[in-house]
Amino acid sequence: MTLLNEFQVASVIAPIVGSVGARYMLDPETNAAGLEAGYSSSFAFYFAGRGGVLGDVDADVVHAAFMFFDRALTEKLWNRGIAVEGARAAGKRFMQCCDVWGRKHLSNILELEKFIAPAEKLVKSIDAAGLSLFAAVRAEPLPSDQPALAYRLINLLRELRGCYHIAALVSHGLSGMQATLAGDNNEAIAKMHGWSPPYPDCSGFIEQRQAAEVTTNNAMARAIAVALTTDEMNQLATQTIRIQKELS
Repeated sequence: MTLLNEFQVASVIAPIVGSVGARYMLDPETNAAGLEAGYSSSFAFYFAGRGGVLGDVDADVVHAAFMFFDRALTEKLWNRGIAVEGARAAGKRFMQCCDVWGRKHLSNILELEKFIAPAEKLVKSIDAAGLSLFAAVRAEPLPSDQPALAYRLINLLRELRGCYHIAALVSHGLSGMQATLAGDNNEAIAKMHGWSPPYPDCSGFIEQRQAAEVTTNNAMARAIAVALTTDEMNQLATQTIRIQKELS
């Protein structure tokens, strides 16, 4: 079997941690937990919950960490959300929803330790300078049971790549709206994320967006190469793929 290098591993795991790591955020049970706790909408719980790990900050800090939402929408939903129980409590509740999702959906997957070992080693090795949202999520206590821990690590890898991606987009001169409109299914996502039509033509930013993707992948690859041996990084790729297949 041909072993993958760090760039190939980064490419392989990227779409998986991106999609699987977000599933709890979109799950009806997470939405229900937020509504039961007093949040006015699933979006208000999302903003307060995902951003709450940053602490009692201004909406502009959350906008900086999220990037892909209209600034006014972020401010409205953040302020509405943290009014329920405060930022830190919202963040802890959202992380609890992450763990609940992991226990429900990963409990029947055997040998999760084969994913956990390289994933946790990678996550703990990261110098989080400039990676605020990743650092804030990482600072939350990890669950002790394997299904919840494995899923939390998937979410952490998602947030890590997300932070690298935001830095890459900014370095390539793109705003959140420009990056969104230069991507796939662009106008539908832009509308959902709070930007109103008519939209500017952002087709001229496609090459910059693609270059930012390469920069993001390279940053992940460097982190993987520093933290993991060749065997460990290939184990991470193999086990990430296996978890995705088990969840399908």
